[in-house]
Amino acid sequence: MKLRTSRILQKIRDNQIATTLKINLADPRAIELAGLCGVDGVWLCQEHVPNDWATIENQVRAARTQNIDALVRISKGGYSDYVRPLEAGAAGIIVPHVESAEEACQIVEWTRFLPLGKRALDGGNIDGHFCIEPVEDYLRNSNEERIIILQIESPEALEQVEAIAAVPGFNAFLFGPGDFSHRIGKVGQLADPEVIAARQRVAAAARANGKFLIASGRYAPLDDLVSEGVRVINIGADVVGISSYVQAGLKTLQGDLAELPENIRPSL
Repeated sequence: MKLRTSRILQKIRDNQIATTLKINLADPRAIELAGLCGVDGVWLCQEHVPNDWATIENQVRAARTQNIDALVRISKGGYSDYVRPLEAGAAGIIVPHVESAEEACQIVEWTRFLPLGKRALDGGNIDGHFCIEPVEDYLRNSNEERIIILQIESPEALEQVEAIAAVPGFNAFLFGPGDFSHRIGKVGQLADPEVIAARQRVAAAARANGKFLIASGRYAPLDDLVSEGVRVINIGADVVGISSYVQAGLKTLQGDLAELPENIRPSL
C-alpha cells in the first residue's frame, strides 16, 4: 500500500499552479464537490470556524476520496494542535500569525521528524496507514509530502520575515493582506503602496530561501503574483459561492417578476 503524495506539491514540482477552495461549512460533501469540480486542495479552518476535531477528520477524509489535498489552518496552541491534522491525513497545516524565527523553529520541531525536527513518533493513524507501513517509509513520506505553511500578516512579522524565511523545514508563506492592511490602519486597502511593498518583501524573502507562496485570492494582478513566487492560488470560498448564487437568483427572479403583465404581477 502506497502512502499518499501531495497533489499540490506535485503540481509545483511540475511547474504548474495549484488551486484551493476555502471551506467554512462543516459538511464533508462540500469538499467532495470541490474535488469533483477539479480543485487541487481545500483550505479548512480552525482559526475562524468553530469546527471540532471530528468534523476536521471527516472533511480530511472527504478530500482523500477525491485525491485532493486538505490544508488545515490550525488554532494556535500546543504541540497536539499542530500534529493532529497531519495524523488525520491532512496534506498540510497553515499556522496563522507567525512573528519570529524562534516560533518558526518551534513549528518545524513539532511537525517534522528527524533530521528536520523532533516530532513525536506514532504512526497509528491514517497518515501512517495505522502502523501498516514500514516506519522508515512513514517518516520519509511525512517529511517530504506534508506541507507546512506560515502566515505573515502583521508589521511585527514583516520586520522578521527574512529571519523567518531562513528557517529550514517549512515549505511556504501565506501573506495576509487583509490582516496586514488592518494592522497598519488601512483596512481593506490591498492596493495601498505599503501593503504592496509588504507583500513583495515577503515574496522576496521566500524566493531567497527556496520557499513558495500561497495567495488567499487574486488580490493583485495574476502576473504579479506568479512572478513573485505564488504557486498556489485560492479561488474563493464555499460561503461566498453560495451567497453569490442566492443573491444572483433572487435578483433574476425579481427582474422577471417586474416584467410580468400588470394584471398578474404581484407586489414587489
